[in-house]
Amino acid sequence: MYDIEKYYQAKDVEDAVRALEEDADAVVISGGSDVLIKIREGKLAGCSLVSIHGIPALEGVRMEADGTIVIGPATTFSHITYDPVIQKYIPALGWAVDQVGGPQIRNIGTIGGNVCNGVTSADSAALLFTLNAVLELTGPKGTREIPVAEFYTGPGRTLREHAEILTAIKITRENYQGFYGHYTKYGKRNAMEIATLGCAVHVKLSADNMRISEFRLGFGVAAPTPIRCFKTEETVKGMAVTDPELYEKIQEGAVSEVTPRSSWRASREFRLQLVRELSVRTAKESIEKASGGEADA
Repeated sequence: MYDIEKYYQAKDVEDAVRALEEDADAVVISGGSDVLIKIREGKLAGCSLVSIHGIPALEGVRMEADGTIVIGPATTFSHITYDPVIQKYIPALGWAVDQVGGPQIRNIGTIGGNVCNGVTSADSAALLFTLNAVLELTGPKGTREIPVAEFYTGPGRTLREHAEILTAIKITRENYQGFYGHYTKYGKRNAMEIATLGCAVHVKLSADNMRISEFRLGFGVAAPTPIRCFKTEETVKGMAVTDPELYEKIQEGAVSEVTPRSSWRASREFRLQLVRELSVRTAKESIEKASGGEADA
């Protein structure tokens, strides 16, 4: 049984915003794969729900005239993985969300919920960081845009205000064109596991494929929030892909920027070792794809 005080199905975004304004304790629900679990665990017992499920404006993936890819936050993980725009231009994102839970979860869980939960283990987050994604929020005061790297303020906390709805995830052409990426997740099991650590890389090589033109490195569960390793990225920029020091600089730089903690899933020391290992492994995968001009995932 679920202890829910009331449930309201919003007709559109404006209706959802209005309903949230009128109820300071209401919780947004879309797929429900996280919210319903919290209700059953008692963390949200007795709450009111405002559903944004089935609102067409919040679903699907499209490309705008300027090349910006717009992802509706109510789009399920499965739809993202198999969407033709995602597969052609940013397949690493499709691969990352395909690591979430099992097939049932991926068929109902949404990328917007994954982002707005604010958890550092969200499989989509680190990858979105490496794509410089921008989040569009709509609320009583109108619409505003926030870079995903600025969205997270602490464990389970974000800049989204109570009466705001995430209405779009945007990735501009300059942040995916010419980039090749990969996401590596480590968990105790091969499936249906929350990440012990997640690592995302996007790389762009020089015209002759011999040097790093741009390198982006993101992590989940390596800090209280998802993070980018900006100092490491600058350190390796311009380095030759054959330079024997390249991967050493990547792993040591990453370790110097992360701040993992110990938990029942893994110790801080083990996570630091994972940072070293996964940063190199994921960088190699991305560079190999870029060198061969292959699809990201």
